[in-house]
Amino acid sequence: MAATTRPSARRIAIIALVVVASVLVALTAVRLIVDAARGPAAARIAPGAVATAGGAGATLRPVDGGPDYYDRFSPSPPTGPEFFPIAVWLESVTDPADTAKDREIGLNTYLEMTGTTNLDLVRAAGMRTITSPIGEHGDETVGWLISDEADMWAGPGDDPWTGNFPGQGDICQPADGRCGYRVQQGVLGRLPADDRLRMANYGKGVAFWQSDAEAARFVNEFADVVSVDTYWFTDGGICGHSEGGRFFDPDQLVTVDGAERLPAELCRQAANYGRTVDRVRSLVSPPGSKPVWSFVEVGRPFTEEHYPTIKPEEVVAAVWSSLIHGARGIVYFNHSFSGPCQSQHALREQCYAPVRAAVADLNERITRLAPVLNAPYADGVTTVSAGVDVATKWHDGHFYLIAGSGGGSVAEATFSLPCVGDARITVLDEDRTLLVEDGRFTDSFIDGNAVHVYRVDGGSSCGAY
Repeated sequence: MAATTRPSARRIAIIALVVVASVLVALTAVRLIVDAARGPAAARIAPGAVATAGGAGATLRPVDGGPDYYDRFSPSPPTGPEFFPIAVWLESVTDPADTAKDREIGLNTYLEMTGTTNLDLVRAAGMRTITSPIGEHGDETVGWLISDEADMWAGPGDDPWTGNFPGQGDICQPADGRCGYRVQQGVLGRLPADDRLRMANYGKGVAFWQSDAEAARFVNEFADVVSVDTYWFTDGGICGHSEGGRFFDPDQLVTVDGAERLPAELCRQAANYGRTVDRVRSLVSPPGSKPVWSFVEVGRPFTEEHYPTIKPEEVVAAVWSSLIHGARGIVYFNHSFSGPCQSQHALREQCYAPVRAAVADLNERITRLAPVLNAPYADGVTTVSAGVDVATKWHDGHFYLIAGSGGGSVAEATFSLPCVGDARITVLDEDRTLLVEDGRFTDSFIDGNAVHVYRVDGGSSCGAY
């Protein structure tokens, strides 16, 4: 009988190692195949997933004035996070149909009202107003308007005020003096002694013509809420070097008919409405201590027939630019003084139906996103390549990015969120998603009016909680 040969222990061990290694290689291959089939890590994040607590990088900053700013006034605008002020300038309400038309497109506030207005109708409709003292005011009146554009018609100064307004004679003493600060003080002294907020609207003086110190007095000394109206899409003079040109480097100006001005591609930009908001917010002291609202025109607010009329998509983009740059309220300038459809009520007119429809859709979206707009900013989370403006918000376990074109088209903008890591992007109201891989994603902005609102699903909270 032949002898039986047994394998040595060493050989058995080697065979066992080979088998184990083969199994591990097979398992690794299977995992790679499965992972490849499933796609990148970001793709496996469920839509709507909240961020995972942890990480670092986010610094939360409250909205200007803080989320409870209006609680100090009585009666006050609604103070919950679901309310965002959407106003119209100098309207009249004389019939229930007026408020019905305005509510239908999402307006909730009247800034200044005509003397013919029936405030009972405003109150019955659940609308609010910030206005000059007219009639018998009730809870519908949540603030008093001090003045409109006193920085322009009275100037920055402490000369005596005659008590006159434009069209009534000399404003200041001497006639060529500057008495805007006295105007503001004088009007404040005439307002009812109550706890309603005070608001002032300014114009090109604060925006362009005055020094920082002069403009800052208008912004800080008189009102609880301030706004500035600059109509970049329709004003024929705003492109001049002494107006809108001040927001740009001198080498970006061109000479036309012997005068320096911005070229149209730099001047007629939605992004400039955000630049105006930045200008006013930069004057507020302490920084961020009071809300700044933004004006946007909806028709042709000048008498010159050769001035342009704003387009619906321009209205929408101008509003979003204002919001990206920190506006806490929107005011539509509702008057058209030239063109084929002159009106004091453009948003109620059939001839402005396309603008009315665009504003209705926009206001619905703003109202729906009000909790996000009223939420804190998440500074330090997002950077974006040139040509796009972005604001990052933190709300209910998600980062939200509100991004708009900074000028022209951008074929591919790159967003960097390094502390977020892998995540899914839901592009709100566009029925599409994107992936954040290693803290980066890309998207396009087809023209100067392009806007996208992104919700970041999953990823890290970057220390936001």
